Amino acid sequence: MPIQEVTGSKHAAILGIGSYRPSRVIPNAEIIERIDSSDEWIQQRSGIKQRRWATPEETVQMMSVAASRAALEKAGIDARQIDCVIVATVTHLLQTPAIATAIAYELGTDQAAAFDISAACAGFCHGVAMASDLVRGGSAGYALVIGVERLSDLTDVGDRGTAFIFADGAGAAVIGPSDTPGIGPVVWGSDGEQFDLIRQKEDWRDVVGSDEKAGSGVMPHLVMLGNPVFRWASFTMAKTAQQALDRAGVSIDELDVFVPHQANMRIIDAMARSMKLPERVKIARDIAEQGNTSAASIPLALDRMIAEGEAKSGDVALLIAFGAGLAYAAQVVTVP
Repeated sequence: MPIQEVTGSKHAAILGIGSYRPSRVIPNAEIIERIDSSDEWIQQRSGIKQRRWATPEETVQMMSVAASRAALEKAGIDARQIDCVIVATVTHLLQTPAIATAIAYELGTDQAAAFDISAACAGFCHGVAMASDLVRGGSAGYALVIGVERLSDLTDVGDRGTAFIFADGAGAAVIGPSDTPGIGPVVWGSDGEQFDLIRQKEDWRDVVGSDEKAGSGVMPHLVMLGNPVFRWASFTMAKTAQQALDRAGVSIDELDVFVPHQANMRIIDAMARSMKLPERVKIARDIAEQGNTSAASIPLALDRMIAEGEAKSGDVALLIAFGAGLAYAAQVVTVP
């Protein structure tokens, strides 16, 4: 007897976006003394004027739930309709269980599948691709994708190369069936040869110690080689962006919105130049006020653009992200 198969919706789309920004606003003035720098230097190097850092109460779970509830409300979907919860994060600091399971329970889903993925800054785009396939393949009627980080937990406030970059926050998207294509084919991959360019510096065993040596007792930190990352991202990702447009059958002239990972304003500008983006295309520049929130950066940026009227329902948007690994992903979507 042959195995029976299931089929899902012919098309999938983002039905709603929600976000949560931590309450603590950290201007450059609070950063510069520790790293012997200046507000001017930070803005010239990264475009960042301020960033958001979470309070102790603003946990990965708390921020995720808040962003998810906003996304569910905008999508008009009850949490009990969610069949799968995917959380992209590198700052849930328990090895197991996945924080997605606790988030799914707090939201009131009906025993949804729930798991975390670790693809650093590209995690949200990975999650959107997976959720789209789940909905179209019949494994989920609706899926919830969350990008969330508390990078302040892993930031060395004395590191001149990274102390001013990283930030905290959460963004969420409800993915569900659609009458028309709303999520284009993903273009994703990795360049493991560049594994050391962005990484957690210390192994957790260096922190806790072993029978052979004492642990440091100091949290691991993120490190990044800025110049090689800038060169790699500025040009390699422009090619990936064009591939995502080509796979979706969308020309650069049909694009309305560009939402790159909010890594660095100079990288965003370099990518736009390499892609020859028309001036009318709206470009997300959330990094100036929010900082680099890794997996949370794209949903945070897109939600802000929608709220401020820069992205309108039905607009064609290109999402692209890259980060540690070096992992990357891009897809064309319709703005909910």
